[in-house]
Formats: sequence, structure tokens, C-alpha cells
Amino acid sequence: MPVLGGVAVFFGMVMAFAAATFMFDASNMFAMLGVMTIMLFLGTMDDMFGLPPRFRFIVEILVVLFFIYSTSSSIDNFHGLWGVDELSQWIAVPLTVFACVGIVNAINMIDGVDGLSSGYSIVTCIIFGSVFVCKGDAIQSALAILSIGALIPFFCHNVFGRKSKMFIGDGGALLMGIIMSSFVINALKTDSVVAASLPENFGVVPFALAVLAVPVFDTLRVMCSRILKGISPFTPDKNHLHHLLIDLHFSHIGTTVTIISINLFVIGMWYLSYILGASIDVQLYIVIALGTLVTFVFNRFARSQEKKQSKIYFLMTRIGDSTHFDRTKWFTSFTKLLDRNCDIESNK
Repeated sequence: MPVLGGVAVFFGMVMAFAAATFMFDASNMFAMLGVMTIMLFLGTMDDMFGLPPRFRFIVEILVVLFFIYSTSSSIDNFHGLWGVDELSQWIAVPLTVFACVGIVNAINMIDGVDGLSSGYSIVTCIIFGSVFVCKGDAIQSALAILSIGALIPFFCHNVFGRKSKMFIGDGGALLMGIIMSSFVINALKTDSVVAASLPENFGVVPFALAVLAVPVFDTLRVMCSRILKGISPFTPDKNHLHHLLIDLHFSHIGTTVTIISINLFVIGMWYLSYILGASIDVQLYIVIALGTLVTFVFNRFARSQEKKQSKIYFLMTRIGDSTHFDRTKWFTSFTKLLDRNCDIESNK
């Protein structure tokens, strides 16, 4: 199975970017392309040779620092959260490094079942991209649209393909992680086009956290669990939310749909709190509570029911059994279509 799908996604974005330069001034995107290239190379080397986690972690920090320096952008404004607006660079730079490296690793760690990393990234790009388009941020809008266009063909082969199946690998996951980080930085920085034109009670920080809720909180849960066990937080295990759903008999596509739906639920609840007039602080607390509930609490509850072999556990497994869409006629028909096209290309 090819694990370099991230390379295909990257070159699809680069070709589309080259075409986009004829339509608007995209010179500000060159720094972003450089960062994306480094992240792709780092992840691809990890796919091929298995880099030490500490080395990869250090490189990620250096890449984020390079991005901050080259774009003069950072998470330097809380936009009213806890009554705080602009932050000093002494706080903003370490906060940005912490947040971006966390996002990169969170996106990388959800890449455990077919379609989850790419499907989640597509949804995230649609949400952030819609906001950037509505508020007139051309560069970030283009980045979101290019990402969606490059990810959709990969998603189809990753989920539906058999002979044509490919995986995004660490290269693609790190690539998408730094793109998500760029969205967050450009939504939260002091001169953000987005934040400047939003209503006063719109919590930009709660919004960004809600969009990334499941991977961020699930990664925090897994790393805390590893540390409490006295092992490195970077040690691989099968304790993620997608592993839990697989153990509950969910299919790969069922797991992907379920996790994305859970994340959309968190976003919906945040938006409802905003519509109902909750303060920015309360919006954040709601997102944190829901993120904790759907990751920490749900995992602990489900594992306890699994250990007891309770009626609730068997109910969850029956729900999981119902998600095997790969056995349906429409799924197998699309698989045959993709594989037939693969056979045609290989015979040329």
C-alpha cells in the first residue's frame, strides 16, 4: 500500500497554486509553501525511515518559529477572551509554537483509519475557508480551497479504493496540520481580517478550538494517559478515539463519519451558545466541557462498559455493526469504478 499520498496532495496544491498566481497576487503565500514543503519532507522521511519522535518534535518547533518570523504572524490577540486583547511577543511566540505544534501532532495522530485525516481536514478547510471567503481574506481562502480540491480525490481512493488505495502518511498529516495552524494564526492575530469584521460577542478563540475540538482533546487525553503511566507521550498506542470506535465494531468509514459528526456537534453547540448571547468566556468553557465530554468522559465510560460486557456495551457494538457501509451496493460499485480506472492507467 502506498503511504505517500501526502506527496500527491501537495503537488496537486502546488499546481493549483501556480494557476492561481495568474488571478491574484499570491506572493504572500510563498512563505507558507516553504513551511508546507519542509513539513511534507519531514513526514515523508518519517514514513520511509522512522525518525526519532524527539527529532521530529524539535524540527516542528523550528518550522513554526520560521513561519512566525517569515510571515510576522502569531497568536498575539485573544480578542476579548478573559478581557484580554493584544499580547506581548514574549507571550505570543511561545503560545503560537505550543498551539501549532499541538495542532500538527493532533492532526497526525487521528490518521489511524481510512478517510479520517483527509475527511476531517476537508471539513475543517470548508469551515475556515467559508469564514475567510465571507470576510475577504483572499490568501487564506485560496489556501483552504486548494486544500479541499487536492484532498477530495485522495479521500475517494483512501476510503473507496482497493487496488487503488493509498494512505496520506505522516507527510500528508503534517502538511495538513501546518495548514490548520495557519488558519488559526490568521484568525487570531491582531491584524486579522476575520476578527476585525466579526460581531463583538463572537468568540474567535472558542470558534477555533471548537473546529479542532476532537483531535485536540483526544490528543491531550492520550498524552496525559501515557505520562500518567510513566511512558513517553510520543510512544504509539491504540488508545485514541478512533481505536475505541473500531473496538466497538465500527467500520473505518463509520468511524470517520462518527468522529466528524461529533466534532460538528461541538461546533453547533458553540454556535448555539453564541446565538443565545453567551459571553466569549462562557463560549470557551462550553467548548472545553464538550471537548472533554466527547473524548475523556466518553472513552472512560465506553471502556468501563466494555470491561463489564454490559447491555450498553452490546448496544454500542450493534450501532457499530450498522456502520459497515462498505458492504452496501453503492460502496462496492464506486470501489469497482476507482479500481477499473486504476487498471486502465496501469495498462497504458
